[in-house]
Amino acid sequence: MTESDLPAIGDLEPIVIDPVRPDDQLSAWRALAETAADPNPFFGPDFLMPFLEDMGPEHVRLCAVRDKRTGRWMMAAPFGRRRLGLGIPAATAWATEYGPLGTPLLDGNAPTGTGERFLELATQTVGLPLVAFPYLPFDCAAAPLLKAASWHPRDAHPEVRAGHDGGVEGEKQFSKAFSGKRRKELPRLVRRLSEQGEVRLESIRGEDAVRMFETFLELEASGWKGKKGTALLNHPASTQFARRMIAARAKSDGLRIDVFSVSGKAIAMLVILLEGDRAFSWKIAFDEDYAHFSPGSQIALYALEKNLQDKHLKGADSLAVPGHRMIEPLWRGRIRYATLLCAASRAGRLLQMAGHFDLSLERDLRRLARRLLRH
Repeated sequence: MTESDLPAIGDLEPIVIDPVRPDDQLSAWRALAETAADPNPFFGPDFLMPFLEDMGPEHVRLCAVRDKRTGRWMMAAPFGRRRLGLGIPAATAWATEYGPLGTPLLDGNAPTGTGERFLELATQTVGLPLVAFPYLPFDCAAAPLLKAASWHPRDAHPEVRAGHDGGVEGEKQFSKAFSGKRRKELPRLVRRLSEQGEVRLESIRGEDAVRMFETFLELEASGWKGKKGTALLNHPASTQFARRMIAARAKSDGLRIDVFSVSGKAIAMLVILLEGDRAFSWKIAFDEDYAHFSPGSQIALYALEKNLQDKHLKGADSLAVPGHRMIEPLWRGRIRYATLLCAASRAGRLLQMAGHFDLSLERDLRRLARRLLRH
């Protein structure tokens, strides 16, 4: 642990640790991750420790503000230096394509001033006057705490992705998704598939899920992701990270793997991370030889139904890219998020304006590139 140069104010004390070697702070970190007002499995130790150890970078540090009397953490997130778009740097909460959720871990009873101290700590740790939180949901509890600080908050690059609610609202969303043509077509495809053998939809947890994950790795690598070089098995570092993370989450019952199979052969699988009262759809794969049976839609709809049966869950995040053609018609809830940019100093606000433009420019160039590739 590194003590911050920032002094404690009142009962709030800032600290900085190496997230790969948290030592005596691991229990406090885990306690906050397990009870955070906004569940985020990607900022907890079971995910972040193996991710950074196997895939880096080494310069990321875990910033936390704690109660100096009790040692209880009030707010925490990993930070490092990163370009927002094409060139503007910021002290950035370390959300990546492996975990596209930038919500800080927040104690529900965090006192006034926690957000302010947290932002100060991030800038001091990284050495940049601009703080960025990518993939930050508008309705998370941390957002107003950060925006209430005198750091001139500004949302950039707003997006919307699929998710679903729990309870009555989730049931309504399921009814809309599984209706009309889809209500007839998907069961018809299952009946056709059953001509080849027994068809099963099931959820696997615990140690069985660890073993089943090996099947998932092979299934993912056999498809387009393997050919493109983005499957977990394509790179030793991502393979090792994923196996270690999955084992840790299975041990704490934070993992579920949904499987669609015929004659014992998995043809679609969905890896779901469970954190607090939320489910996160982490990875999906299907056998492209069975594409005419809509295995991706079958497993996504099954996962939605299983989530709704778990009365502890209040909703789920698909983590899918905005506009995903398969998941959005099925998971009818919507999660609005943006990159929150915070700056207090004059230099920081100049970077903030440039960073907002930088993000917009990168987004426009990516859209142009996709259109050109389609043509």
